[in-house]
Amino acid sequence: MSFADKIDKNRLPQHIAIIMDGNGRWAKEQGKDRSFGHRQGVEAVRTVTRAAGEIGIRYLTLYTFSTENWSRPQAEVDALMALMVMAIERETPDLMKNNVRLTAIGDLDRMPKEVRERLDNCMNQTAANTGLTLVLALSYSSRWELVQAARQLAKETAEGQRSADDIDEAAISAHLTTAAIPDPDLLIRTGGECRISNFLMWQAAYAELYFTPQYWPDFDKESLYRAIYDYQSRERRFGKTSEQLL
Repeated sequence: MSFADKIDKNRLPQHIAIIMDGNGRWAKEQGKDRSFGHRQGVEAVRTVTRAAGEIGIRYLTLYTFSTENWSRPQAEVDALMALMVMAIERETPDLMKNNVRLTAIGDLDRMPKEVRERLDNCMNQTAANTGLTLVLALSYSSRWELVQAARQLAKETAEGQRSADDIDEAAISAHLTTAAIPDPDLLIRTGGECRISNFLMWQAAYAELYFTPQYWPDFDKESLYRAIYDYQSRERRFGKTSEQLL
């Protein structure tokens, strides 16, 4: 029996975020270079995106390229950028077919011109789609995002648009790149590491965390459904007691 058959469709996480880790190690174990792992990782993105849409997930955020990733060897960064251009262009028809809307968060101004143009084109083409929203975190880090929000709030305060007392959790959330996206209910990390690596640190304050030793290229439809099934076995109290929830 598939985990899909065990999942309560009335209690799905609205937003799933994934740290896609393990492409390089997976490739190394295959006797291949890291770029081969990244190419296989794109196949996993396609599989998981389809699976999320099929079961009824509303938002799927993928940690695609972090701010810290810019410090990797230039050859690997160049290969990743080329792969993004190819993947975005190739996947756009499939996103349209499956009613998926693409958007992106992060310091997008740092992305190469060709990547940004292809990304903007795909987002424009899929903007009216009403199914799953696929969010790519590109050149993204939580610390960068929080610094940007703090600067904007400080500027608004200095200009008299708000007082310091007006700055609360809602104000900070409204100045993040995810302002139009609900906070993640479930955060998955593949590859065996048990940390969130500067990803959605504010937004994931109450997310359920799911760590798996599977490398990202091996993470498939059933893997996603297993994670959702595990999520549904947990009691989400948000600081309350079990008795209060009842």
